[in-house]
Amino acid sequence: MADEVCEALRLDRLLLVPAAQPPHKPAAELAPAAHRYRMTALAVREHPRFEVSDVEVTRSGPSYTVDTLTALQDRGRLHLIIGSETFLDLLNWREPRRVAALARLVVIPRNGMGFDPETPAALKVMRELGLPGFVPVGVEPPDDPAPILLHAASLPISGSDLRRRAREGRSLAFRMPEAVVSYIRDQQLYRPEA
Repeated sequence: MADEVCEALRLDRLLLVPAAQPPHKPAAELAPAAHRYRMTALAVREHPRFEVSDVEVTRSGPSYTVDTLTALQDRGRLHLIIGSETFLDLLNWREPRRVAALARLVVIPRNGMGFDPETPAALKVMRELGLPGFVPVGVEPPDDPAPILLHAASLPISGSDLRRRAREGRSLAFRMPEAVVSYIRDQQLYRPEA
């Protein structure tokens, strides 16, 4: 999906930012941040436009997107790529209006899940963030703050499912790059404490 986003938006680079302390996820479910950073680097090491940033891993405290975007604003015009479920939850984030001001939102519906940008929930988010309606990819003026609605192919795989499979000792083959599968196995990540 990330590769398709790069092509559709004609991005020079796609920056992946593993969160050190995601404020909305229980820490017990996650591998330590240094391991998640390393797995992300392994997963994308051969893609010429993908880069992994340690901006959140090296910063103390919870990993708030607004702080990360502020730290990255000298890199040029930013886009924040999020799923449609995340978009509908944006009002629960720290400083959501500032997030929308620091980066153009790119919303991607999850495969197999409908997302109607005209629902009351979606319209409420747009109104609260002070944003105009969605624009489809390809017609977006560069300085327009309107979020982009991009339908990109993705595999029906979730991070929580992958962590559960690893915890249960089940196969991760064909669900992530082999280098990451090997890293999880070698580091004995996501295994229950004995």
